[in-house]
Amino acid sequence: MANEKIIRDHLTFLYGGKISKSVWLQLRQQLDEFRNRNLRSKKRIVSSTECWTERDLFLITYSDQIREPGKPPLQSLAEFLDEYLVDAFSGVHLLPFHPYSSDDGFSVIDYRQVDPELGTWDNISQIGQNFRLIFDAVINHVSRKSKWFKAYLKNQEPYAGYFIDVAPSVDLSEVVRPRDLPLLTPFETAGGVRHVWTTFSHDQIDLNYANPKVLLEIIDLLLFYVERGAEIIRLDAIAYLWKEIGTSCLHLPQAHRVVKLFRAILESVAPEVLLVTETNVPHDENISYFGEPLPGTDKVDEAQMVYQFPLVPLVLHTFYTGCARTLSRWVASLETPSSMSTFFNFLASHDGIGVIPARELLSDDEVEALAERTLTHGGELSYKVNPDGSRNVYELNITLFDFLNHPGHPQPELDSRRFLAAQVILLSLAGVPSIYIHSLFGSRNYREGVNKTGCARSINREKFHRVTLEAELADFNSLKHKIFSEFLHLIHQRKNHPAFHPTSEQRVLFLDDNLFTLIRTAVNGETILCIVNVGHRKKVIYLYPKEWNLPETDIWRDLIEGINYPVKEKCLSISMEPYKALWLFSEPESAG
Repeated sequence: MANEKIIRDHLTFLYGGKISKSVWLQLRQQLDEFRNRNLRSKKRIVSSTECWTERDLFLITYSDQIREPGKPPLQSLAEFLDEYLVDAFSGVHLLPFHPYSSDDGFSVIDYRQVDPELGTWDNISQIGQNFRLIFDAVINHVSRKSKWFKAYLKNQEPYAGYFIDVAPSVDLSEVVRPRDLPLLTPFETAGGVRHVWTTFSHDQIDLNYANPKVLLEIIDLLLFYVERGAEIIRLDAIAYLWKEIGTSCLHLPQAHRVVKLFRAILESVAPEVLLVTETNVPHDENISYFGEPLPGTDKVDEAQMVYQFPLVPLVLHTFYTGCARTLSRWVASLETPSSMSTFFNFLASHDGIGVIPARELLSDDEVEALAERTLTHGGELSYKVNPDGSRNVYELNITLFDFLNHPGHPQPELDSRRFLAAQVILLSLAGVPSIYIHSLFGSRNYREGVNKTGCARSINREKFHRVTLEAELADFNSLKHKIFSEFLHLIHQRKNHPAFHPTSEQRVLFLDDNLFTLIRTAVNGETILCIVNVGHRKKVIYLYPKEWNLPETDIWRDLIEGINYPVKEKCLSISMEPYKALWLFSEPESAG
């Protein structure tokens, strides 16, 4: 069996030699049964050129994002995607679609069921016919209403060992807390009151991976997701997976080993399936989930993709200050360990905007300025508690459009241009871009949602009524139409150029603090010069291509507006209005 030694080594690290032998026998049976069930499926061996291309771009959406009377939301979503987005996006990240009890899906009651209020597995398969599917593996915790936890409360096997109970007297002060909530929650069980580990909330009960039965259960679940059409699996909150009293319980070696184990298993039985890790932590910690290069290959041994969390606060800081210096320096420092690993880039998501990943890149005063802007523009702030009892801002809760533009002082043309300029930066960077569905339409703060739920994250989780949304998209004067049409234009231009391949070379040019300037170069030599004016003043650029080792061509053509910029006396002169963005493509010398 391929990767058998690697898999067994990981099991031995996690559970020791004696126990790991028994675990391996059970796991081998699981994998054999998976293969036998999928003998007719055509699995492809994934090379560095097949993992992703410049045509790959993912939409992040809730399954009930598009609603209409008399129809399951998943069906409405599938129809909307096929009608409006099938030529723009290659994949869809479906946020958790299982029965749940809280946290808008991230407190899963039953991993193997589709919430009947959303639709069925057939509806998800319908979406998978035209899009690569990303499923969330919310495997750090389960709902307190799950069958597993209910059985634990009754002390029923095997679930009696699926969770972690700790005496309240035990010192857990070293544990890193992502939220301002108690770490232990008391529950009445058949054996009396037990204080159970709950990292994220009293309704989200952490699983005990020190118990190999839990690991085997979750591996079986991941294989189930593969059989249901997942081409990419998002490992939610994976950094908190393993618990060891006396440690931070964050990024423990065992957590990394579990990811390595998942990767080795998928390489053996479903090599076309990719892993992406979600770790809302500082950059160096985040990229550790790429793992290490595998000897003799161009692969890494953990996730093929990691979420690029620092990007969001850095882009917000860039447009808030009108200065691209910090963003440019950070982008210039980025690298991945192989051509088969890349970043999963995003500017907005279903969650708020985490500022922890930017703490080492921005000063405390700069982070505080982002927090003040959030409040001024109608948003909310979420906090985390430090071991000494103090609090820091953890998350900005606001839509991307309303952070960038003051809701109380609209300037429609300038607001749209500023918002789209930020998206051009996202679409220009090396990596695979992902777009939260609300960004496609320039959604505004959903204050009614916050008032209704009491949850700050509801501010960017408003659902769409299909008839209303489509009417707005058909209205040439509406904000949604303008943002949507121009966003799709950017996407269509981007996907036709190999310079935007996720692993094509990128090089930052430091032309001016008010300009974010990037060169993308494809393997075939195609070069695109990306320039964004992030400031509120007009800038005039005088660029000598030879000095920056750019192609010496007579004309550079802007892919966004279709305008030609001639090179005169070896100088490229460009006048850029505030928030103007360019994708300059080097035309052959005979052009024009």
